[in-house]
Amino acid sequence: METRTERNGGAFLTDRAAEMDGPYVAVVGQAGGVEGSRVGATNIGRLRQGKAARGGVNVSSWHLRVFAAVVGVMGCLLLAASLVMSALHQVQFRNGAISVNFRGLQELKHNFVKKEQSEQIMHERLLQMATLATTKNESDDGNFALWEEPYKQARKWTPCAAKYTLEEEPSDDNNGFILISANGGLNQQRVAVCNAVVVAALLNATLVLPRFLHSSVWKDKSQFGDIYQEDYFVNYMKSDVLIVKDLPPHLQSLDLEAIGSQVTDNDISKEAEPSEFIRTALPILQKNGVVHFLGFGNRLGFDSVPADLQRLRCRCNFHALKFAPEIQKLGSLLVQRLRGVSAMQTEMDKQLFGSNMLERPFGEKGDDAGGPSRYLALHLRFEEDMVAYSLCEFGGGEEERRELQAFRETHFPALVTRLRNTTVSPEELRSQGRCPLTPEEAGLILAALGYDRGTFIYVAGSQIYGGATRLRPLTRLYPNLVTKEDILSSDELAPLKNFSSRLAALDFIACASSDVFAVTDSGSQLSSLVSGHRVYHGRGRAPTLHPNRKRYAQILSEEGGIEWAGFQRRVRAMVDEYKRVRARPRGRTVYRQPRT
Repeated sequence: METRTERNGGAFLTDRAAEMDGPYVAVVGQAGGVEGSRVGATNIGRLRQGKAARGGVNVSSWHLRVFAAVVGVMGCLLLAASLVMSALHQVQFRNGAISVNFRGLQELKHNFVKKEQSEQIMHERLLQMATLATTKNESDDGNFALWEEPYKQARKWTPCAAKYTLEEEPSDDNNGFILISANGGLNQQRVAVCNAVVVAALLNATLVLPRFLHSSVWKDKSQFGDIYQEDYFVNYMKSDVLIVKDLPPHLQSLDLEAIGSQVTDNDISKEAEPSEFIRTALPILQKNGVVHFLGFGNRLGFDSVPADLQRLRCRCNFHALKFAPEIQKLGSLLVQRLRGVSAMQTEMDKQLFGSNMLERPFGEKGDDAGGPSRYLALHLRFEEDMVAYSLCEFGGGEEERRELQAFRETHFPALVTRLRNTTVSPEELRSQGRCPLTPEEAGLILAALGYDRGTFIYVAGSQIYGGATRLRPLTRLYPNLVTKEDILSSDELAPLKNFSSRLAALDFIACASSDVFAVTDSGSQLSSLVSGHRVYHGRGRAPTLHPNRKRYAQILSEEGGIEWAGFQRRVRAMVDEYKRVRARPRGRTVYRQPRT
């Protein structure tokens, strides 16, 4: 026997089509319908019992009329129940409520809402104290001096791009051509470009305008001219290195890998000394007239590079690389809206935008009358790749561990292979300062430094691992968080859509132009390059907040017994330590610390 179930107006009707042998027909959700169907079923049962007792005697016409009447009444009840339930369903649907009592769906919705509204908190006690402190800080505005750094000390240093002796301009009668194809994103490629300038000068070669590799991670096909001004770069560096846009025709047709002119990152040590390039690449260059460096990620060291070549790095990074006009104009609009003013304000603006600093369109609201608004730029380096590669844990339990391990197996198979024979303790990694700071931990630092709840914060970086649940502890402290997507309209951002490096250039600009730049990972290329730009062009008025993650981990490990005043004192001492004006320590990049 076949059973058909259909959904009508929120009710589930079960109907036996072949025979009416069942005890009764149920109408779910309608009390009267259930009762009526039971009455009809009882009468049907009695009729069948009477037929059996009489041994098959024909049923009288009276009985047939009774049977027909019962069936008719039951049919009317079913029709009425269906119409009533359908009407109720339509009314409830319009009011956003679904009348079907499907327990599994309700539980799923409840869990989803609960998850969306939750917070991922690791330091509940400190967060509660910080919440009170940020509100109290509003009355202490003006007492906090970290908006600026000691200018008297900072102004004494000599720019690392300054020439020390008169040098001859390069000659086109040299050893050949250097070609690089740089991997990574915007900031890694920027470092590769300036390192290539140094290598070309070292090998007495002509540099071909660098090319950028298309990465499966960054998914950006932008080339040098899409991000930077080609002619400006070539002309600015012409007194140091000859730069051309293409290889000469007789070299373009060559298979560089086949003739042995391709050098990969496997052929050159990381942060190699200049002597290694002379030993490895110069013979190839002299033989074939061209060398192609493929990848070229962090292949040139710092301490071993002579001062005259180090200077080329500075000239390239701090002067020669200007963003393309399209990026400059949109970046200037972004900064204007963040500050609430239309006029060019700082030396940094002149370096970043040049003649492409836009005036605010007539009629657009601003804050010019009251002066510029201050804003803090925060680089949250808490993307999933960073979190997974760190091997740290962030309070998400077993679900987090499974998720990050799956990501590592997909994106970092070499790391997974190494870990099979090694035991790594997340607690030990954290104590060594090797774990990226969560948004919550970054917010606690800002609160300890005295930034009040009303501080306007521009957040740079990619998608935060954990999404809104990870950001909520930070937004609880600082609700005025914005990104470039909040400040610029979708139409304004449309030309840069699907170009991650060009969008990253806007973050670079907003961070470099900010009144204060707060770093959560000193090792990131964006933080390193922006910090260096603020030192080089900021004239001592562009402070950067660098936490010492190892010291900060020690402070957080004692949070159970520490009061807010003690936490605040120790965090300020940690940040003040980095703000001292001093020469570049050994082994540090000149892009980040250009003082000399």
